Amino acid sequence: MTIQIRKLDSTAADFKTRLSAVLAFEASEDEAIDRAAAQILADVKARGDAAVLEYTNRFDKLDAQTIGSLEIGKEELQAALDGLAPARRAALQTAADRVRAYHERQKQETGGDGFRYTEADGTVLGQKVTPLDRVGIYVPGGKAAYPSSVLMNAIPAKVAGVQEIIMVVPTPNGVKNELVLGAASIAGVDRVFTIGGAQAVGALAYGTASVPQVDKIVGPGNAYVAAAKRRVFGIVGIDMIAGPSEILVLCDGSTDPDWVAMDLFSQAEHDELAQSILVCPDDAYIARVEASINKLLDTMPRKEVIRTSLTNRGALVKVRDMQEACDIANLIAAEHLEISADDPQQWADRIRHAGAMFLGRFSSESLGDYCAGPNHVLPTSRTARFSSPLGVYDFQKRSSIIYVSEAGAQTLGKVAAELAYGEGLQAHAASAELRLK
Repeated sequence: MTIQIRKLDSTAADFKTRLSAVLAFEASEDEAIDRAAAQILADVKARGDAAVLEYTNRFDKLDAQTIGSLEIGKEELQAALDGLAPARRAALQTAADRVRAYHERQKQETGGDGFRYTEADGTVLGQKVTPLDRVGIYVPGGKAAYPSSVLMNAIPAKVAGVQEIIMVVPTPNGVKNELVLGAASIAGVDRVFTIGGAQAVGALAYGTASVPQVDKIVGPGNAYVAAAKRRVFGIVGIDMIAGPSEILVLCDGSTDPDWVAMDLFSQAEHDELAQSILVCPDDAYIARVEASINKLLDTMPRKEVIRTSLTNRGALVKVRDMQEACDIANLIAAEHLEISADDPQQWADRIRHAGAMFLGRFSSESLGDYCAGPNHVLPTSRTARFSSPLGVYDFQKRSSIIYVSEAGAQTLGKVAAELAYGEGLQAHAASAELRLK
């Protein structure tokens, strides 16, 4: 069956309206889901371990008697790692090494060690950077297993200097994924609990007798997890509320169309709500990619998911030229942006909004998902306009340093007092003036 993927033309009078319709997505804020998450969080806050155990047994079809029985020790994590097939373990280790190397460099380049400077009168100003004490990592464990998510969330936390990492992962029917556990061992996760859902978010946010309270919760989950993360924000930090995965391919028509079709598939296979869009100035090339899509679809094990995703949220967009393609890319602000073209850097220079940019026809998005090095936790749903990939900086906080010398107080005190009087805050003014000679 041929996929009926939408085709848009930037020269059409209704182009912007049609593009907006393609991009339209309201994060699932079903009232029933939000109410259920709120009830679970309140119950966990009130009853602690007992509530977490009750919901975990109900939703994951377990018969655990204590939360302690749901904790996986480091010996079991190491055993899982040791039990992996050699090629699989080597791949996991290579990915971990590359992710760690990238984030160590990131720490150096983004001011991870803070700064300070001294003014002429002896006043010292600066910033102290300190890691969070304890973070929680949520790893999905329902439809699929994501060892790569373990690496991408835990390793930058470790590089940042986080003292303790608590990982939660649901194990429906008690089935544990050895690759996920092996990834936790390689990444240096400190404790692992086989709990999930809103109850796991609540346990991390509030703390229970068995699960320690964390300072920040990171990692993707289902709609209940997302609703719970929204509700506990402020009690703890969170990374982001992630929407469905997205890929936007800008192509000049010089790449093998099978490659581009498969790159579109790579996001569409995540779930039915994922979005895959091709933007190209060459009508004939778009037709070749469409032919490749229909040729290759039946070779995909998850072909029905791909079909639904491409039919409902995919698009093939014809534009005037690559300059206009870049303008549209900035409007879409996609999670993953591939620039599959000769001299991709010239077009990358025009891009302001993208979660991650993959430059050149050999830079498939899938390499970024697993082993290129940069983080694959990225802003979705156009939030790349104002937010960034997960990084070392997400596991650090910054404190301003202000050491005012006696001489500096004479100058700054007069300025502060004048402004304080202007705001009607006399105690502020007096506090500064008392230090004047």
